[in-house]
Amino acid sequence: MHPVTGPDPTVPDPTADVPALDSAAVTLYRWTVVHERLTPATLAQAASETDLTLPECEAAVRQLTGACLLQELFPDDRRTDGNRTDAPPVAWQPVSPQAATAQLLSARDTALRAREEALREQRRIVQQQRDGLAALVPVYLQARQHAFPQGTIDRLPDKFAVRSLLADVIDSCRSEVLVSKHGGSFSPAALREALPRDLALLDRGVRMRSLYQHATRFDQPTRVHAEQLIEVGAEIRTLPEVLPQLIIVDGSLALLPASSGGALIIREPDLLSYLLTVFERDWENAAPFASGPQAAHDVTKTMKQSILVLLAKGLKDESIARRLGISLRTCRRHVSDLLDGLGAHSRFQAGVVAERLGLTSHPVPDAPAPDEEPEPAPACPACGGPLTAPAPSPAGPRPGGRPPRYCSPRCRSRAYRTRQRERADGVT
Repeated sequence: MHPVTGPDPTVPDPTADVPALDSAAVTLYRWTVVHERLTPATLAQAASETDLTLPECEAAVRQLTGACLLQELFPDDRRTDGNRTDAPPVAWQPVSPQAATAQLLSARDTALRAREEALREQRRIVQQQRDGLAALVPVYLQARQHAFPQGTIDRLPDKFAVRSLLADVIDSCRSEVLVSKHGGSFSPAALREALPRDLALLDRGVRMRSLYQHATRFDQPTRVHAEQLIEVGAEIRTLPEVLPQLIIVDGSLALLPASSGGALIIREPDLLSYLLTVFERDWENAAPFASGPQAAHDVTKTMKQSILVLLAKGLKDESIARRLGISLRTCRRHVSDLLDGLGAHSRFQAGVVAERLGLTSHPVPDAPAPDEEPEPAPACPACGGPLTAPAPSPAGPRPGGRPPRYCSPRCRSRAYRTRQRERADGVT
């Protein structure tokens, strides 16, 4: 361990204040730069030309000297070996701000750099110790599983422990991994880290199902990542909203995000069953991941309907964007399009109109697939033509009315005459 020590008295204090300059000092500094030098004899001239009093000029000289903006010039016989005499300066030479900064702050800057290097070394040691302890997390959890075979709920303190455990459980996975990720895009660094692990998982024949949000289809790095996984067998679907980060491994272990920044490890059977049920419900309602033009159009339509639902609930743009995983700018563009399309002048009016038109209800089921044979339309028994619905009566539908059996009164009369003829022939 490295003991914490107090400040080194031989090192300049980096928190020391730089001498402040008032308006009089700035005015005198400008005058000195123009005249290239200031002497005790010209001090009164400087005061007269700058509308300053002599005491103000003397105080300004002290400020500028302390800030290294004026360099004191002494007689040639002034000793400079440390044993200085009390002779006053004979003049003051102006110094550029850059040179004054280097002279005034170089020692402090060097001290700060030394302290930063010491802090980096201490952080490296702390991280090394953290990693050493995090390596014991799988051992602890396995022991807990043996001690409590009926199931446990444990907490991981931070993302480092989560990464260590995740690598261990993924390596030991045998059947299936379920993933739910909230957000409209994922960082390229996180995608690069996850890709080799996911590819190795799929290469072992493990099934992988992932739920993303619709917005990920419009993020280039996330879309490329998803397409790479789908090519080797992963299954990815999208929804307007999904659960926050959820990972279920082999149906026996789940990881949920914790508010502290770590994660909860779920092995309790009843809670695992509940999480599996929720995931399967979302999976059935999700759309397969696709990136073609038609898929993007369908996703945009679904996303706008979700925005309408949230508008009707009174949510603000910030909340809608956060829930749907889209940027605030994109959300506001969709809201503007929806207002124009509904002819509404406010968000509240748009919600009311959408409710009235039934646009905030759940989407209707898709039409039957092309391979499903539709039921044949009823035909007229007299001529074989299609039946047409009768024109609506001004008085409304007739109570107890039956659907039409013939396509026209002419066919109905023809059928009636045929029945009469057959009946008469039977009597004869």
